[in-house]
Amino acid sequence: SSVEARILAFYPGPAGATESAPSLTAWEEIVEQNQILNGMEPDVEALLANRIERARTADSGEYYLVPIDKCYELVGLIRSHWRGFSGGVDVWKQIGLFFDELKTRAKWESAHA
Repeated sequence: SSVEARILAFYPGPAGATESAPSLTAWEEIVEQNQILNGMEPDVEALLANRIERARTADSGEYYLVPIDKCYELVGLIRSHWRGFSGGVDVWKQIGLFFDELKTRAKWESAHA
């Protein structure tokens, strides 16, 4: 957040996005290991991490540099499809489709860059 002059993290859930404030040191370590993050547009782009079971088994997760509106889209998807205590089958299917689409777009963009 350039307005607040700090790094913000949000976790999507059935009640919306839950805010967390990671330490600046932790963020600097992440950026040091991932130089592409130096070029992030404040208040416009976000680092989106997929740490659900399917992604965790591969390589500790999948990570995307996305427009912030994709993050809000994921939050809305979860809020609108969540049922019961664990979310239900439909929400997990929708989350999978959301990340499949991101993956496809990322492969297409890197092939055409």
